[in-house]
Amino acid sequence: MRRLLTVVVAGGLVAGGGWLTAPGAQAAPGAQAAPGAQAAPGAQAGPGAQAVQGAQALQGAPPAPGAQTIRGAQAVTGRANAQAAGILWGKCTDADLVKAKAQCAQLSVPLDYERPKGTTISLALSRVRHTVPDGKYQGVMLVNPGGPGGSGLALATLGGLVPKGAGNAYDWIGFDPRGVGASKPALSCSGDVTAYNRPSYVPVTAALEKTWRQRSKDYARKCAKAGGELLDHVKSADNVRDMDSIRRALGVQQINYYGFSYGTYLGQLYASRYPRAVRRMILDGVIDARTVWYRSNLDQNVAFDRNANIYFDWIAKNDKTFGLGRDGRSMGQAYYGLLAKLRKSPAGGVIGPDEVNDVVLLATYNVSVWPVVAAAFAALVRKGDSGPVKKLYDENYPQGAGSDNGYAMYLATLCTDARWPQDFDRWKRDAWRQHAKAPFVTWANTWYNAPCLSWAAQPGRPAEVDGRQAPPVLLISETLDAATSFEGALETRRRFPKAALVEGAGGTTHASSLSGVACVDNTVADYLERGALPARRPGNRSDRLCDPLQPPAANQPAATGPAPAADQKG
Repeated sequence: MRRLLTVVVAGGLVAGGGWLTAPGAQAAPGAQAAPGAQAAPGAQAGPGAQAVQGAQALQGAPPAPGAQTIRGAQAVTGRANAQAAGILWGKCTDADLVKAKAQCAQLSVPLDYERPKGTTISLALSRVRHTVPDGKYQGVMLVNPGGPGGSGLALATLGGLVPKGAGNAYDWIGFDPRGVGASKPALSCSGDVTAYNRPSYVPVTAALEKTWRQRSKDYARKCAKAGGELLDHVKSADNVRDMDSIRRALGVQQINYYGFSYGTYLGQLYASRYPRAVRRMILDGVIDARTVWYRSNLDQNVAFDRNANIYFDWIAKNDKTFGLGRDGRSMGQAYYGLLAKLRKSPAGGVIGPDEVNDVVLLATYNVSVWPVVAAAFAALVRKGDSGPVKKLYDENYPQGAGSDNGYAMYLATLCTDARWPQDFDRWKRDAWRQHAKAPFVTWANTWYNAPCLSWAAQPGRPAEVDGRQAPPVLLISETLDAATSFEGALETRRRFPKAALVEGAGGTTHASSLSGVACVDNTVADYLERGALPARRPGNRSDRLCDPLQPPAANQPAATGPAPAADQKG
């Protein structure tokens, strides 16, 4: 599952579809909101609160004495609402969180939940509180942007994007998962992962293959040195138990949850393990639990190639704007021809085939960036001007110390959630077989995940997803989402009998809710306001059809989509 960095357009951030910061979040990519916030370790808990340090997350465990239960739209009252038990909230430093009057904190949790009195780590939290009268308060809403490895602090502002003011009745809780962002420790292994002058992704020579295999081994080795004991405790199951530690520390019996992309997998696991602790849950860009994780990457290779061809057709239909030809197939041939040319001579000395591929990849996640990516590509092809492509690359693939935190944690979780094939010949056969029919991202995705071949920590087994005891859940997916397949949303609907699925019919954007499509966003609002879901239809299909997110006009390459916001791959 190749992880996409934040999509930045014309100084703004594009709403919808990605993995680092989720759709609609009002924050800069990778913003460090927690430093300077008051830390939780050692803080005095409120009466009846569970201690934060060493708190265990046990399935079906009763709430802490004095914790309030949310039923219907009843308010949580008492001290658990006035001050979260065991969390000492303080000021945030990120400008967008400060503007939203958010609070930030650090929460201590066990590194190893099987040794609750052993080493602890801390999770960075953020909170934007409800603005409705207490009698209309609907509880806490945890949010995860996906990744894995995505920073979630900025998502405490997400409630402001929900129509009808329905988000104002919740306390929105953003958090950086263990090892991520402002959580402590945060894993980084090497700042040159996305540095220029990388070897071409497609190993057309034995020397290229050898170079990429060595790069992958070296990165895994550096992560083993940097991560140490942490690497054994960053599985999805650990993140799920962290979520329940957050619930306990907040002093509530139930949470609401909004997960994007990989965050939908966390939601599925949490609702399977703690069904009584879930009140309402929205999962957008839904992971297929059957494909964790090697198979999901193979599925992505085919899906992203399909979406690239759809994008090439759109560029061709807008030839008056871009001047790249009127035929999508010819456009594709021109694209791959340019990559071959750049292998020999990078544009501007630094823009090679990898950088162009990484930039065009942005468009296969989110239609909001179609014009700006096409304009940058056209400038390179028609004028030899690599500046626009370089600008997009630099904005979306940062370099330098600490810039690989998201990638490091992506690998740390996915490499250990489940066992990957350990025979590179298997990876090689699969990659060349797919590359022959789907060349757009197959080898790039293969090398992105190749450190799993020599990852230091031992893998586990995927946790079971069983939503039969879960409450009604809202699922959202566009039909041609390449990062998380629509079939995965259908499978999750089958596993959660009370769920309803909203489909952005024919769309290619990943995790696009709260991006301005009224049909989708109003469904979110109705569910959050009163628990209303579309009626479940018989058969293996969605329950409500909506229009997909539409691209901006082709002649508006600087458009930022429905709202300046952070994008998030999951």
